[in-house]
Amino acid sequence: MAVSYIKEEHEIFRKSLRKFLEKEAYPNYEQWEEDRIIPRAFWRKMGDQGFLCPDIEEKYGGSNVDWGFSVVINEELERVGSGLVGIGLHNDIVVPYITAYGTEEQKQRWLPKCTTGEIITAIAMTEPGAGSDLAGIKTTAKLEDDHYVVNGEKTFITNGIHSDLIIVACKTDPNAVPRHKGVSLLSIERDTSGFSRGRKLSKVGLHCQDTAELIFEDCKVPKENLIGEEGKGFFYLMDKLQQERLVVAVAAQVAAEEMLKLTIGYVKKREAFGRQISQFQNTQFRIAEMATDIEMGRAFLDSLIEEHLEGKDVVTKVSMAKWKLTDNARKIASECMQLHGGYGYMEEYEIARRYRDIPVASIYAGTNEIMKTIIAKNMGL
Repeated sequence: MAVSYIKEEHEIFRKSLRKFLEKEAYPNYEQWEEDRIIPRAFWRKMGDQGFLCPDIEEKYGGSNVDWGFSVVINEELERVGSGLVGIGLHNDIVVPYITAYGTEEQKQRWLPKCTTGEIITAIAMTEPGAGSDLAGIKTTAKLEDDHYVVNGEKTFITNGIHSDLIIVACKTDPNAVPRHKGVSLLSIERDTSGFSRGRKLSKVGLHCQDTAELIFEDCKVPKENLIGEEGKGFFYLMDKLQQERLVVAVAAQVAAEEMLKLTIGYVKKREAFGRQISQFQNTQFRIAEMATDIEMGRAFLDSLIEEHLEGKDVVTKVSMAKWKLTDNARKIASECMQLHGGYGYMEEYEIARRYRDIPVASIYAGTNEIMKTIIAKNMGL
C-alpha cells in the first residue's frame, strides 16, 4: 500500500539499506544470537553507510532528512531480527534528547561520533525498584562545585554493555513536591570515575541485544553534562516518549508481518492427510484473521507516522498503537507457532526466535497497562 510519507528517495534508501543488511546482517545474525552481542564493527559499518542518526543536521554529521528515513531503518532492521532494537534506540530515542535539549557544545562534542558509530548511546531510566513509576527513581545526583556526584543503580538498560554515552535519569532534588519536579537528565560517559557495569543480563529473547545493569558509586559527572535544565528531566522524558513508543509500534507491526509471511510459506509446503496444510479451512480462517488484524494495524500505524511527521501531538493514538500492535504481534506469534506444529518449537525455524523475542514489546517503553491508563486519562476518565 502506497503511503504519502514514503517517497521515491525513501525507497531508494530502503533498497540500499536492504542490500547492506543482506551482506552484513542476515548471514551473521544467528552467530550474534549465539554470541549474545552484536559486534561494534557492525555499528561502525552502519555509520559508514549513513544509517545512523540520518535526521540530524549535516553540520553534526547527519543527512538532515525527515523521520520517514528512520521508519525505513527500523522496519528493515526488524525484518532481520528484533535483537537489532538497540540501533533504533540510539537513532530515534536517545540522540533526540541531545538534539532537542543539548547545548551547542554538547552537540558538537557528541553528535558527530553518534553518526559514525564511534559513540553508542543508551538511556537509563529503570531501576531495580522503579519501572513504570519514573518519579519514584532513587538514583541521586548532588551538585558539588563543578560536578555532580551520582549514586544509584539502573537495570534492564538496552545497549548497556556497548554504550559510551548514557543519558541517566537522576533525582537532583529528592525532596521536590511533586516528586517528578526533582528529576534531571545527566549524560554519563564511558570512562567516568565511579561508573561501572553490572551483569550483562540473560533474557528469554532478544539474545543478541546487550542489556545490562549500571552502577554509580560517587560517580563524578561534570556539570556541563546536564541535559537541558535541572528539574525538567521528567518533562523531557514525557515529551520524547511519543516517538519511542512509535518506534516500538513500528517494530511490532513489522514482526507481525514477517511472522505471517513465514507461516504462509510454511503451510503451503507442509502436508498432512494427503494435502497441504494451507488447504484446510481451519488454517485458512486463522491466516485470514491474522492478515486482517495486520492490515488494520498497518493502516492505523501509517496514519500515525504521518501525523507525527507533521509535528502533531498524537500521544493518545501512539499509546493505542503501542499496546494494540504489540499485543497483536504477541498473539500472532502464538498462532503462527501453532500452525508450524512441532517444527515451530525447533530453534532452526525462525518462528521460534520470533516467538521468544516479541513478548517484551508489551513491557518496555511503558507497559501496555500504562498505555491504557494514558488513553483513559486523555479521554477525561
